[in-house]
This record gives sequence, C-alpha cells and structure tokens, in this order.
Amino acid sequence: MTRLTFPEDFVWGAATAAYQVEGSATADGRGPSIWDTFARTPGRVTGGDTGDVAADHYRRYRQDVAMMADLGLPAYRFSVSWPRVQPSGKGPANAAGLDHYDRLVDELVAKGITPVLTLYHWDLPQELQDYGGWVVRDTAARFADYAMLVGERLGDRVPLWTTLNEPWCSAFLGYGSGEHAPGLPDQETALRVAHHLLLAHGYGTRALRSALPADARVSITLNLAAVLPAGDTPAAADAARRVDGLANRMFLDPLLRASYPTDVLRDTAAVTDWSFVVSGDLKVISSPIDVLGVNYYSPTLVDTGERRPGPSPWPACEDVRFVDQPGPATAMGWAIDSRGLRAVLRRVHEDYAPMPLMITENGAAFDDELAADGAGDHVHDHERIAYLRDHLRVVHEAIEAGIDLRGYFVWSLLDNFEWAHGYSKRFGIVHVDYPTQRRVWKDSAHWYREVITTNGFDPE
Repeated sequence: MTRLTFPEDFVWGAATAAYQVEGSATADGRGPSIWDTFARTPGRVTGGDTGDVAADHYRRYRQDVAMMADLGLPAYRFSVSWPRVQPSGKGPANAAGLDHYDRLVDELVAKGITPVLTLYHWDLPQELQDYGGWVVRDTAARFADYAMLVGERLGDRVPLWTTLNEPWCSAFLGYGSGEHAPGLPDQETALRVAHHLLLAHGYGTRALRSALPADARVSITLNLAAVLPAGDTPAAADAARRVDGLANRMFLDPLLRASYPTDVLRDTAAVTDWSFVVSGDLKVISSPIDVLGVNYYSPTLVDTGERRPGPSPWPACEDVRFVDQPGPATAMGWAIDSRGLRAVLRRVHEDYAPMPLMITENGAAFDDELAADGAGDHVHDHERIAYLRDHLRVVHEAIEAGIDLRGYFVWSLLDNFEWAHGYSKRFGIVHVDYPTQRRVWKDSAHWYREVITTNGFDPE
C-alpha cells in the first residue's frame, strides 16, 4: 500500500496527567487532592497504590523533556495540578507550585516542544471537596479563578489550553458508580456534577479569554464513545440511544448547541428534575471554543438484560447490558477496533458544526515485559504498534474525507498510575521501572519517532 503522509502542519504529541506522573505529593506546598484521599482509602485502588511517587516527573521533568526532544515530539500535553497552584482550591497562587509549571513550560519551549496545557485532569483540591466539591455550583466559580491564575502566568508561552479532561469520568465514575475519586455513588448527584463541570468549563473559558493573548486557543476534551447495539432488536437500539445520550450528547449538545438533549432529560426524569440548571447556564457552557479534543480507546457494545444491582455510572440505564466485543482486546479488556474512532469523528463532523478536532488521547495497555539482551534493555510491544497504526490509518482517512483534524497525542508518554488500577496497567510508549525510575523506550516509542520524523507511516 502507498505510504500515508499527513499535512505539514499536523501536530504530533504525547500526553500525561499530573496525578498520574508527577509524584512529590507534598512537595513545595502542594495540598491534598481527592485522588490522594481516594487512593489512600483501603480497597479503592489495586494493590493499595497511590500517586505519591508515580513516575517522579515533578523532579525528573528536565530529564523527561530531554527524552521528548530525542523522541522528536513537537508537542507535549500535560495537566496542571490544581492543589499545587491553590492548595485549598481558592485564594492566591502558591508561588512554588506555579513556579514548577513555569520552569516546565520554559524547558519545553527551549527544546522546541509546544506546551499543550490541561487545567483539570480529575485532581480536585480536597478542601474544595470538603465543602461539597463539584456537587455545589461555587466550585465552578473557583475553577474560573484558578484558570485565571494559570492563564496569566503561562499564557505568553502556551498556545493551546484545555479546560477539562473527560468530564464524563469525573461525574459518572466519581459519583455514578463511585469507582473513581471521590467515590460517592449517587445518580442524581452524578448528573448535577456533570452540569457543574460543564459550567466550570464555560466560566473557565471566559476567564482564559480575558487572560490569554488573542491568538491562544481554548478547548475541552471529551471521551466520546462509539455506542453500538449488540443486536438488531428495538430494545438494543434503545439501549444504544440511552447510553449514547449520556456518553456523548449530554456533553456535545450543551457545549455546541446550548441545550441538553430532550430524550436524556426525559430518560432521567425519575432520577432528577434538573432544577440545578439555572437560567443563563447553557449560554455560559456554550461559550465558543477553538478546538474540540477527542479521547478514544474502544467502542461500546450494548443490549438489554437483567437489572443490575449496585451503583452504576449510567443513570436510568440499569437494564442496559454492556457486551464484550469478540476479537482482540487490550490488557484493560477493551476491544481493539479502530472503526469506533471512525464513527466518532464522522459523527461529530456531520451532526455538529464542523470545527477543528484533535485526538488528545489514544493508546492501549498491554502486559509489557522488560527484557535484556546484548543490545541492552528493551520492550517488544508489537501489539501496541499495531494498535497505533490501525488508529492512525483512521486519522489519515478522516483528514482525507475533509474532517478538520489537527493533531494526534498518544496516551501515554510514560507508564504511570492508572487510577483505580494503580500501577498494574501500562499505557506508556516509554517503560518506567518504578523502584529505580529508569526509563526505557519501548519499540512503540522508536516506531512513533519514525512516524513523527517522516510525518507518515507504512499502513502495513
């Protein structure tokens, strides 16, 4: 097949998140976050793991940025730890914490790497949680204050800003099922939290517009799902409609259409009356953005079945059964199928006003093994290379079809703390030996460097 080449201005990058890689949990005045509290609660995280050390990126950032430069990365997507900047979630900035990100950005710029900054990747200051966290509207206003502090300090060097990463997870895993921090399962609360997160995005976007240079771009990142019925029955189709409403349209519609989907409001009427939506909220939420970030890993296959006991991240979907898709899967048990990414990109492009998109996360966890031979240590992660190649084929196809897709960020640069899975799952293209913090490039890192260097790849 013909080699696939990307547009000259296509952005290649890799991504991380603060709590997953930084460590140094109490350094330089950092306050605790909800993930510190959650991870230290017995039974919450596999192996009792915490992010106290993680990949030690806070102390090793210069080494890691030098590695990014060797990798040829044009861009690095990272998140700022809110409790480093505002340990209590409010008030003036903690100078030492903000200074760290100042140094990180300077180091990236000096190496010719574009900083791509996410303000919130799930690590809410614990003190704000003690006052109610995302359940209360005031947290959205506090987020805008935080966005202003960071924007004023780093806006002269960071051209692309993301307000929130995957608000669905914060709301429905943090509250609906309770499997993520803060671990408080309640479906009405989950819907309320989702709205307040979107409100925070709107307030944060407006704050950034006032703090940033005119040419800076503002975005939000959603984990959009390709939701498919497992059968051809009306019940399966309705299950797919309901899950799609909560996974996708509940976020896309208020952001891009200034309204919530009527069927989602109807489906969840027995859970909440939506009185937490105040006049003017949707105008704030739909404040214009410049880029929509898309995180994609796997498709979602659903049908109906017996009502499940226990908390669920899917309000009013207790009878929905999530079906394992046949075929290859990652170490997370997620089906490997790039057709889902194709469906997501087309859906956003066709159902909403065409706008610039970026793949802000895409990658896979596998049971990587560090081995040694005469040439040194290595990780032969051919499954990951195949996964990335298949999904980059779809990215190229989307661009050829006229979808305004501007960039691709592999998840993740480094093996890291994988939330409730602790250190049991490895997504990185760079292996981290946690006891020594030694970094070893996996074969996928070498492959990705070649993709970046040549701005393309052989699809076979």
